Amino acid sequence: MDKTYNIQMISKDLCKSILSQYHYLNKQSKGFRSGFNFGLYKDSELVGVCIFHSPSVPETLKGCFGLKRDEQGGVYELGRLCLSPTIKEKNVLSWFVSKSIKLLRKKTEVKSILSYADSSLHTGFIYQATNFTYYGLTNSKKDFWFELEDGSFIKHQRGPVKGKKGEWRPRDRKHRYLLVFDDSLKAVLPQK
Repeated sequence: MDKTYNIQMISKDLCKSILSQYHYLNKQSKGFRSGFNFGLYKDSELVGVCIFHSPSVPETLKGCFGLKRDEQGGVYELGRLCLSPTIKEKNVLSWFVSKSIKLLRKKTEVKSILSYADSSLHTGFIYQATNFTYYGLTNSKKDFWFELEDGSFIKHQRGPVKGKKGEWRPRDRKHRYLLVFDDSLKAVLPQK
C-alpha cells in the first residue's frame, strides 16, 4: 500500500474538495474545523482527508477526563474523515487513519484523540479497527430548528432561540471513541 498511496499535510481548501463531494455532513453544516489536515493521495490524486483539531466542545473533556479548559493541551478530536468511494482496496481507510495519527504525533504532543460516529449512519468500525476504545453513546440532546417563511426548517447553529418560530427535534446520538497515549489521563466511563 505504501507504494501506491502517500499522505501529505494539506490546506483547508484542499480538504473541501473531498469533503464537499463525499462527506455526509457537507449538506448539514456550513463548514468544518481545520487543524492538522492530512490528505491521502493515490498516485497524484487526492482521495482522502483526515482532520485533527482541538475539541469542538471543551466541556466534553471536562466530562471525559475531568480536564479544565486550561488543561486540555495535547487532546485532539478526529473531526473529519473521508475517503473517495473510488477506492476499493481493503484496509486503506484504517491504514490512512493509523499513518495520520503517527504523523500527527511527530508534529505535536498528542495525549489523546477523541472521535465520534453518528449512530444513525454507522457504529465507528474504523475506530475499532485502529485501536480506539469505545466509551458509549453521547447523552440524548435536542436541537432547535427555525421555521422559515416557506414552511421549511433550518437547524439553529448558535445564539438565543427564545421567541423564535420553530421546533425542538431530537439529535442523533453519537458513539464515542478515545485513543489515549498519556497514561496520566483516566477516562471516565459514561453513566448508564
